[in-house]
Amino acid sequence: MNTVRCGWLALLLGGLAGCGGERDFSDLDTYMDEARLELPGPLEAVPTWAPYPLFSYGAASLRSPFSAQVMAGEEGLVWGEPRGEPRGEPDRLRPRQYLERFGIEQFEMVGTMVGTSGAYALLRGAGAVHRLKVGDYLGRNEGRVVSVSETRVEVVELVPDGQGAWLERPRSLSLNTHS
Repeated sequence: MNTVRCGWLALLLGGLAGCGGERDFSDLDTYMDEARLELPGPLEAVPTWAPYPLFSYGAASLRSPFSAQVMAGEEGLVWGEPRGEPRGEPDRLRPRQYLERFGIEQFEMVGTMVGTSGAYALLRGAGAVHRLKVGDYLGRNEGRVVSVSETRVEVVELVPDGQGAWLERPRSLSLNTHS
């Protein structure tokens, strides 16, 4: 057992003897000297910023834009009257046309075509160019084509006013000359 201990002790002392001695770090010192020469001079001080002025929200006491409008009438406070006309309600029994599946924003006018049966507008959208005449429907809001000219298509949409009535909203598509 003594010989085993002596063997381990000799091995440990031999390992420690290899860690001593003078080492050559000249290449590392040269690299560090070059790196120190490339450092920029003193850094600029961080600028000071003026504090941002505080904002005080003062509309907390006003009516919410999402609630119905209340007006002062002869009988006191009255809810706002519907602005649309009930007679403008869309025809639910009318068969839907193909272009009513898409939003009117997807279409652009690319030309016109005049035939024996009248003027047609050429609209690009929904993956193709479509031909429409006065009376055709377009868009998700019951948009009916009311006039076709060389540079513009006029459409009237029926949109709910949120109070049970319907409003007619005019829209137009102008000729896109850059397509």
